[in-house]
Amino acid sequence: MKAKRGQDAIIIGAGAAGLMCAATAAKRGLSVLVLDHNEAAAKKVLVSGGGRANFTNRVVSSSDYVSENPHFAKSALARFGPEEFCAFLKRRGVSFVEEENGKLFCRGSSRHLADALLAECGEAGVEIKLGTAVEGVERRENFVVSLADGEMRAKSVVVATGGVSWRKLGASDLGYRIAKSFGLRVVAPRPALVPLTWSVALRKKFGELSGISIKAEVACAGKKFSGGVLFTHRGLSGPAILDASTHWRAGGKIVVNLFPDETALEFLKKQREARPKAELKNILATKTPKRLAEALCESFMPSKPLSALSQREIGRFAAAISGWEIVPAGTGGFDAAEVTAGGVDTAELSSKTMEARSVPGLFFAGEVIDVTGRLGGYNLHWAWASGYAAGIHL
Repeated sequence: MKAKRGQDAIIIGAGAAGLMCAATAAKRGLSVLVLDHNEAAAKKVLVSGGGRANFTNRVVSSSDYVSENPHFAKSALARFGPEEFCAFLKRRGVSFVEEENGKLFCRGSSRHLADALLAECGEAGVEIKLGTAVEGVERRENFVVSLADGEMRAKSVVVATGGVSWRKLGASDLGYRIAKSFGLRVVAPRPALVPLTWSVALRKKFGELSGISIKAEVACAGKKFSGGVLFTHRGLSGPAILDASTHWRAGGKIVVNLFPDETALEFLKKQREARPKAELKNILATKTPKRLAEALCESFMPSKPLSALSQREIGRFAAAISGWEIVPAGTGGFDAAEVTAGGVDTAELSSKTMEARSVPGLFFAGEVIDVTGRLGGYNLHWAWASGYAAGIHL
């Protein structure tokens, strides 16, 4: 392939951020080409939310995101909020529903959302080339995007390649490599919204509890998250653990409160008065699954009748189950992570436009940037908001 005539913009990545950016820019009259090495567009959108796409949340703010600069997301989120994206879906005839904690899902398949994005791009005149792997980007007179069989040129380039999670869907580190090739700093990528794994010792004690799910509160690095905690053979998962994992660093601890809705000490004291002959593990089993109750007693307090426990022993056990300190061995890695934290340093970018401060015409959007949302539709919303910000400033 010989070098192609120049486009106004080439967008690398046909995911959520790339397609939003492409449609936004093309509707402004720009000639836009989207390149993606996958054979299908919006692959991550299609699998998100269990195939129903948890595409945003009713309420979104910068406090829902983790970044070295916690204020970076404010501008883009203020310009393009949940109302704007919902208006787009309504215009496209995509029905959606609100579920717990403000999560918004497609009422039907996520395919409806992907098709709406592609239709928006098609009507605006966006050209999309799939199965086209990008090898690198250079800046000469204009930007030159290198492919395996030639080059393409554009006045501007948007890198919307995502992170390195979900490799089975074609994720790669291309976006980070492009940023580094222009001298931009990249915050070390790490798995986020990912299960945490047991140490060898904890796996021996709790690995057989696989399949147990409870409601708990999980604290990590000064943040607290309430929700489900799932025991697996390898470690802990579930919404509260996944949210905590974004803040966890190697060697750090998490604190699990197995009594999030009441005081464990008061509960045990009342039970001691009401049922003094009942065994500790049986009393605990009224609040947690029996297997978990037995494992906790084996770890923190040998089970015996409540009347045989001193006030100090009851206090110590209550503190253990409401402030269970765990030092995970690690995470499930990028293949188990829903998203990638880290990415292109926000200090390198304009928070208003997503343009690289030192490289005019080079933009970034979506997960490739060091902005990571918690569970609940926040990461897809960052894709919409950052893609829109880049699209209106190309």
